[in-house]
Amino acid sequence: MTTLRETDQMDAEKPVSKSRTRRAVLAATAGNMLEWYDLTSYGFFAASISKAFFPAGDPTVSLMLAFGTFGVSYLVRPLGALVLGTYADRVGRKAALLLTIQLMLVGTLLIAVMPTYESIGMAAPVLILLARLLQGFSAGGEFGSATAFLAEQAPGRRGFMASWQFASQGAATLLAATFGTVLSLSLSGAQLDSWGWRIPFIVGLLIGPVGYLIRRHVPETTEFTDAASAGDVAVAPVRQVLRNQKLPVLLMTGALAMSTAVTYVIVYMPTYAHEVLGLPSSAGFIGAAVSGVVLTTLTPLVGHLSDRIGRTKVMLIAGTALILSIYPLFLLLSGSPSLLVMGVVMFILGVLKACYFGALPALMSEAFPTATRGTGLSLSYNIGVMSFGGFAPVVITWMIAATGSHLSPSFYIMAAGALSIASLLAARRFLALR
Repeated sequence: MTTLRETDQMDAEKPVSKSRTRRAVLAATAGNMLEWYDLTSYGFFAASISKAFFPAGDPTVSLMLAFGTFGVSYLVRPLGALVLGTYADRVGRKAALLLTIQLMLVGTLLIAVMPTYESIGMAAPVLILLARLLQGFSAGGEFGSATAFLAEQAPGRRGFMASWQFASQGAATLLAATFGTVLSLSLSGAQLDSWGWRIPFIVGLLIGPVGYLIRRHVPETTEFTDAASAGDVAVAPVRQVLRNQKLPVLLMTGALAMSTAVTYVIVYMPTYAHEVLGLPSSAGFIGAAVSGVVLTTLTPLVGHLSDRIGRTKVMLIAGTALILSIYPLFLLLSGSPSLLVMGVVMFILGVLKACYFGALPALMSEAFPTATRGTGLSLSYNIGVMSFGGFAPVVITWMIAATGSHLSPSFYIMAAGALSIASLLAARRFLALR
């Protein structure tokens, strides 16, 4: 009987076309960037969206309603993971990638053209919620499909290939933050709240068709087609994962906690800068853009490093450094709020995050066999994002209001980090014994 490790070794010895891998990276990242660009844009412009769709007497309540809608959409992500992950394992990675980008485009269109509360009353927040639920369902299948698609292109370089999944998230953060910076500097607050916040979503509608066309013209992964030819395609991948692979799902969910917490703290930073620190909104957007540049450029290098020295070694070092440094970073930022300090803090945060999550997609893909990889990846990722990410902004907003401490984001990250370190230590033993 051939073991999973032996199969990976044989796959690693197969020659891989550089042009094929380049096209695969472009196809996965182009669509994936759109997915996370739309999600990040909603978080970045939550203050304006709250005024347009969730008016309330208390601005904090209005903001929490907007972030609550942001978070509620994450409750549907595990459903998207099960449905679209199964689709990816039964029909193919490419087919799932085409479906997710179409669903995300519909959700983006609804948000871009939605009339405000002032125009249509309660129908506005309800329809915004439906659009976010559709986006959440789509995103629920995107990570598993895109990561499996990348990781299976070159099994001997899983770390480097899969890292582009998260690098594209960094690019999405950079793009959304760039729009936030330009709009906040060129428009008045009234203009931004009235119509300026819609511009990033309209741009997303222009990007989407390009990503769809690129994905449509790339071939399915060889690893999946070989498995399908050999009859090694799961008939009921959800049942197999829930029955036989509960431990890797739990371990990968835990390993994801810290990365997810940092991601959504970055999404929260423009609001934190303006509403909590009293800085111009542009300061938060510029800080997020700094992190986006670091995440886009450094993540693939860390993925390549993990192919050489191991996934968990890189992640444990980075995770420990992040836990030890996050409190001093927020202490510095809250004590001396300025654009310069914001930029320095977000640069350091981006470096530490990139060093942690650069190896994470490959680690997660190696925790599941080819037959159930799409489902396993999607389920573990979206349980983690639902638990530690989607509601992070609203939880942090509440923590700051309840305690009066501007350091609340650091406490949130440290708690998630402790769980991730414990999960990594257990995952290293699990993968070594498998």
